[in-house]
Amino acid sequence: MAQKSQKTGVSSFTKWIWRLFLGGLIFLFLLFFLASLDVFGKLPTFDELENPENNLATEVISIDGETLGKYYRENRTPVKYSDLPENLIQALIATEDERYYEHSGIDFQGTARAAVKLGRDGGASTITQQLAKMLFTKKASGNIAKRLIQKVKEWVIAIRLEKQYTKNEIITMYFNKYDFGHNAVGIRSASRIHFGKEPNELHIEESAMLVGMLKNSSLYNPMRRPEMVTQRRNVVFGQLLRNEFITDQEKDSLQKLPLELDINLEGHSDGTATYFREYVREFMRKWMKENPKSNGENYNIYRDGLKIYVTLDSRLQENAEEAMTEHLTNLQRIFFKQQERNKTAPFYDLEKEQIESTMLSAMKRSDRWRKMKQNGASEKDIKASFYVETPMKLFSWKGAIDTVLTPYDSIRYNKYILQSGLLSTDPTTGHVKAWVGGIDYKYFQYDHVKQGKRQVGSTFKPFVYATAINQLGLSPCDEFPNTPYTIPAGKYHLDEDWTPRNSGDEYGGLRTLKNALANSINVISANLIDQTTPQNVVKMAKNLGVETDIPAVPSVALGTVDLSLYEMVGALNTFANKGMYVKPMMILRIEDKNGTILEEFTPETKEVLSESIAYTTINLMEGVTRYGSGVRLRTSGGKYPDQVVTGYPYKFDNAIAGKTGTTQNQSDGWFIGLVPNLSTGIWVGAEDRSVHFVDITRGQGASMALPIWALYMQRNYANEDLEISKEDFEKPENLTISVDCDLERDKDDQEKDQKKPDLNDEIDF
Repeated sequence: MAQKSQKTGVSSFTKWIWRLFLGGLIFLFLLFFLASLDVFGKLPTFDELENPENNLATEVISIDGETLGKYYRENRTPVKYSDLPENLIQALIATEDERYYEHSGIDFQGTARAAVKLGRDGGASTITQQLAKMLFTKKASGNIAKRLIQKVKEWVIAIRLEKQYTKNEIITMYFNKYDFGHNAVGIRSASRIHFGKEPNELHIEESAMLVGMLKNSSLYNPMRRPEMVTQRRNVVFGQLLRNEFITDQEKDSLQKLPLELDINLEGHSDGTATYFREYVREFMRKWMKENPKSNGENYNIYRDGLKIYVTLDSRLQENAEEAMTEHLTNLQRIFFKQQERNKTAPFYDLEKEQIESTMLSAMKRSDRWRKMKQNGASEKDIKASFYVETPMKLFSWKGAIDTVLTPYDSIRYNKYILQSGLLSTDPTTGHVKAWVGGIDYKYFQYDHVKQGKRQVGSTFKPFVYATAINQLGLSPCDEFPNTPYTIPAGKYHLDEDWTPRNSGDEYGGLRTLKNALANSINVISANLIDQTTPQNVVKMAKNLGVETDIPAVPSVALGTVDLSLYEMVGALNTFANKGMYVKPMMILRIEDKNGTILEEFTPETKEVLSESIAYTTINLMEGVTRYGSGVRLRTSGGKYPDQVVTGYPYKFDNAIAGKTGTTQNQSDGWFIGLVPNLSTGIWVGAEDRSVHFVDITRGQGASMALPIWALYMQRNYANEDLEISKEDFEKPENLTISVDCDLERDKDDQEKDQKKPDLNDEIDF
């Protein structure tokens, strides 16, 4: 009887087990069924599965195929499956989903482990489930019941994804979606930021590190916890061994390798060509308004994954930024040293009230003032906040300075900092090859290429000489007296006589036009503009592409007008391009995320001068670097054996047309140098014109700006792949203007001009 009762009990227990099992299956079926009916919340539609919403970064791509930067809310640039190296895919499957190719979205062994961990973020979800979570369910709930519902929805979505996509497509979507931190969304951004390379270039140890980060990219952050990340990477090696992707010997060797990171952050103010990218952003803002999508919506530069192909060459851009850094690091040190003797540093020639007015103006332009005013603060409270010590970072050429300073003092400190701009273009195509708008975009957002305009000094004189050659039929060999020249009151609406002087008050003898331009003889420039009229010189500058309004007054011959680097380089390009003006061009084409061309751009051109006039002006400008204010570019002997130059570090012996410029009180230093296929303009100065070098030796354009050009071109010539010209400017076959003239002065004058600084570049009204 007892035995029968025992059998009945076992049978009853077995029935209950089966009932629970079947009940569980029915419950799971009901959960799946109800979830599929959107009872627990809306599931993605077929269209949403086909086109999951992604915020795709817009890329700016250089003419040599490098990504200069991106615009994004999420720094994601998708890659194709073919772009993923095999070692990366193997590491992912071995670590995250060993049975990936055997299931249809749900791994029941993994599901069992996930059930044990229910209520805690994590679990052995399949790659497809993790993708479903990233795409559609986002952050895991801390509530057990809600997390269960989320898990069921992930299962349903995972199954649908498996039906909709191939296994390879799911892996690709997964890698394109995962957020690795530090603005690295997707494997391409992660690879570029952590290792400075494209995904298909990753070595197995690099792939293993990135896959190890998938567990928790915030925790396993190689920039903060390299030891922990190394341990996690080695776990991935263990999984690769377990799944027979590598051998024991390979695992042991790989685990001994260091991380060897090559960090390249991709924030909006990081990387190269930051000022240029800001120009492109503004260009795209206008372009998107004028070029909507076919459905009438506007493109979104932060989400639509556009590709903007630009004319910049990443190699030239890097050379330009390095050259500016190298020279200004030293120049700033000298300037700081000079300011130690200045009681009103960094300002000169200003009274106390003028300094305070200058500082107040700077305060009102600051973000602090703007934000406090927007928040309703009174002007009294805003001003008071500038005198409260605050932790902050300051710019220096040795790296950021962490300090505690009042905002007022930080503004005054920034007034000491020398600023600069550089623009480099191909004069034959108008393509902008390098654009350095300032010294550091993180600290100084003002662009000194196109936005900023400063007094141009003697760099304007080629326009005067070109007008004279074109209008009066002069040649570089024609002579003019180097004597004071007066334009009387009343002429050109002058209120009084205008008699400019040569710096140093050095006069006497006759000078050829070539010599006069080479040494910036002011009195001869005044003579030429009087003969041609200021109106015709202004007209010439306008025809050459200068857009700024220029007053038609005689003093413009000495460069009293404020112009941008963009205007100056674009205009002077015309002389190197045989008289054909080509408007500087930055954008080549714009594509959508699928590679469809939305717009292609062509250069704007117009013929301004004959080839003969253009070549003659270039020949005049060559004199500047042969025996004038730019002679320090040369060395002894070489192509120009008539010149003996010593004490200069630059040894160019090829054809270089150029012009230096120095403005009143050394507030602005300019140099524009041209070779047949590359013209480059540089400006150096402080934010305020009252901040400058005291002496002309340090403050002239030949000292402030020319060295940047030289360092830049040395780097360019060192890379033969850039194919920067060392040839002569092409001489027109039918040239009738005499250009092959020697200096019309004796050796004593020649030696004297070589020894003295570039004094004649200084404006004197």
